[in-house]
Amino acid sequence: MNTTYIFNILFCLILFYSCKNKAPKDKTEDKEVNVKYANGFDIVYENGNKYLILKRVFQSGTQSFKYLLTDEINIQKNAIKVPVEKLVVTSTTHIPMVELLEKENNIIGFPNTKYISSEKTRTLVDSGAIKELGSEQNMNTEVLIDLEPELVIGFALHPNDKLYNNIKKLGIPVLFNGDWLEETPLGRAEWIKVFGVLLDKEKQADSIFSAIERNYNSIKALAQTNNTAPKVLSGSMYKDTFYVPAGESFMAKYMSDANLDYIWKDTKGTGSLQLNFESVLDKAQKADFWLGCGLSETRKELMNSNRHYNKFDAFTKQKIYTVASKKGPTGGLIYFELAPTRPDLVLKDMIKITSPELLPDYEFTFFELLK
Repeated sequence: MNTTYIFNILFCLILFYSCKNKAPKDKTEDKEVNVKYANGFDIVYENGNKYLILKRVFQSGTQSFKYLLTDEINIQKNAIKVPVEKLVVTSTTHIPMVELLEKENNIIGFPNTKYISSEKTRTLVDSGAIKELGSEQNMNTEVLIDLEPELVIGFALHPNDKLYNNIKKLGIPVLFNGDWLEETPLGRAEWIKVFGVLLDKEKQADSIFSAIERNYNSIKALAQTNNTAPKVLSGSMYKDTFYVPAGESFMAKYMSDANLDYIWKDTKGTGSLQLNFESVLDKAQKADFWLGCGLSETRKELMNSNRHYNKFDAFTKQKIYTVASKKGPTGGLIYFELAPTRPDLVLKDMIKITSPELLPDYEFTFFELLK
């Protein structure tokens, strides 16, 4: 059933009952969260209780997790105390969502703090308010115990992660964030609603996401006014394999929404295609633009990684754009941190590159011409 239709029914029901002259219900029953794009989570209400359901947080497997959101921690009952006042996050992609909700002061620990680029959160790191926890896969549990976090938001490829299982044994709740598994740009950004319920900022999260959604869709509509669809290549070589986004991947979705003719748009899969150099050259030699060339920041670096790259027209015509040049003060890539939360800005960058006349006053957020 169409999600918009479901939302309209729920809205009418809520409006109907709120207008009746009855004693007010418990406030948790008055709220509803409409999840429009994300496939990995739901927020539901049962018998006056609020639950966060994570439906997909690991790359393989379909195991789901149901968390009771309440006023005290109970590991056995999968209960999380909300609002979370002492939070540990483990991916830089979590930082912008917490910051947009104005709760960065609730973050008390992070692994590999050098990768944090945001100015606001870097200030907290530099002042010692956010403690260094080591590497994400080998966190310093002694420091973690001393911090006494109310929740650790983790990232793992599979459910039998030894580190996180040990953290749970210490009595510290762990919640896995699956935003990285979403297959659409707006699906990833919608995970701000998960942080909204955890931090008691639901209305703000919904409002922020709605603004990002409106901006994204208006930019998408602007791109469709372009009568031509430039042909684009995306991806790079690693050893002897050329990795390009598959046709159903979130990167391909970006290029489709930017009204670009992505060469492998009709292929299946949500990950990467593994191709040989010759087949990529055959299809993409005449591409107008090359968006995303790995971590190369200069043409010289790109050529050092593969001397045959100069056979592409995009190389000779200097039409290659990279996200590797824009970094935070300690070397973290801004794209990796902010892009999942702000897909509207990624889309603007792509349109600015390929049809600059549509956004004459806009300056790049993530991409930059390969030097």
